[in-house]
Amino acid sequence: MKIEVLGTGCPKCNQLEQTAKAAADRLGLTYELVHVKDINEIVRRGVMLTPALAVDGQVKVSGQVPSIDEISKLLV
Repeated sequence: MKIEVLGTGCPKCNQLEQTAKAAADRLGLTYELVHVKDINEIVRRGVMLTPALAVDGQVKVSGQVPSIDEISKLLV
């Protein structure tokens, strides 16, 4: 599974990265976590509000930092 955080590196983007990692670890998933900071790539994917979370290339949430439980539901 590939988990991507899309955001330029702001505090909320970093928080989403940590929360996504915690959720995936809690579920015992095998995953690759990537932080996409290139604004052109973020816009190319249709994201207008950061941070955003993508799972296997599909944007699941944008403009907010979901809780660990909310992210866990998106990963299963």
